[in-house]
Amino acid sequence: MSENNDVKKITDFLKGTPKKPQPKAVPVEKKPIKFKQIIPVAIVVTSVFALLIIAIANIYIVRENEYKVVRQFGEVVKFEKKPGLYMTIPFIQSVSTLPSNQQIYDISEEEMNTKDKKRIIIDNYAVWRITDPKALISNAGTLTNAEQRMEEFIYSTIRNEVGQLEYGEIINDEKSSRGDLNGRVTKKVNDLLAQDQYGVEVVDVRIRRTDLPKENEQAIYTRMISERQSTAQRYLSEGDASKRRIEAQTDKEVQELLSTANKEAALIIAAGEEEAGKIYNEAFSKDPEFYSMYRTLESYKRTIGEDTMIILPAESPYARMLTGQTK
Repeated sequence: MSENNDVKKITDFLKGTPKKPQPKAVPVEKKPIKFKQIIPVAIVVTSVFALLIIAIANIYIVRENEYKVVRQFGEVVKFEKKPGLYMTIPFIQSVSTLPSNQQIYDISEEEMNTKDKKRIIIDNYAVWRITDPKALISNAGTLTNAEQRMEEFIYSTIRNEVGQLEYGEIINDEKSSRGDLNGRVTKKVNDLLAQDQYGVEVVDVRIRRTDLPKENEQAIYTRMISERQSTAQRYLSEGDASKRRIEAQTDKEVQELLSTANKEAALIIAAGEEEAGKIYNEAFSKDPEFYSMYRTLESYKRTIGEDTMIILPAESPYARMLTGQTK
């Protein structure tokens, strides 16, 4: 019996230690989800979130350099130009932007005819601004359409003005009769824009460049060179005439000054000689013999040189003076 027990123990050891029985899990009772309580909360949160998104989407900002045009069912109802935050009516109104500051519009260059039927290329630009956004959208539709209409008015006005000027008057600054061409063009273009109520105003129209067609350049350059050479020659001639006139006037003044000076000098010399003669007379009258000797010596000084040979009689005053016979 004991052997059987031992065998059983060995067998059980080889098979492994049997696991202890685990206690059975007690099932937990789950509470049912109450969807009727969650759905209202979800609806409220979703509604608030949607309203917040709609409100943010319908807020718009007006900056200093722009207009905001508000449309309702496609029709312009108002425009805002004061900077700040504004809001539109959701799903009914929409907002578009137009610039309120001055804009520069480059007009494509075109060939035009002058009064004398010559061709010239005009390149100009315009400075303009929007004055009435509602009128612009109502009559022009878009900003691009308004710019195109403005360009047409500017082109036609400049063409008419250039057609009243001669070719030489346009290219020659000294003989130009263009006057205030830019001012006239600006005024006429604004009159046309106001007549059609496009809601824009042209501040200034400027001609940037006037050029010549390729086929006319050489002829015009030759003419310009000839005119400049003629002008230079005229200036040189006028300069030479002025030079001669100034020299003649100067020579005349110099001769007058010299004549006056010579006259005054002659008067002074005559007065001096007269005074000297008086002094000589007074001095020599005191000793006539000394005066006679002095005159003789003066005559020697004028007549006798180093190589002078004189033949005189022995009784001559010259001979007596030279030989020392003073008595």
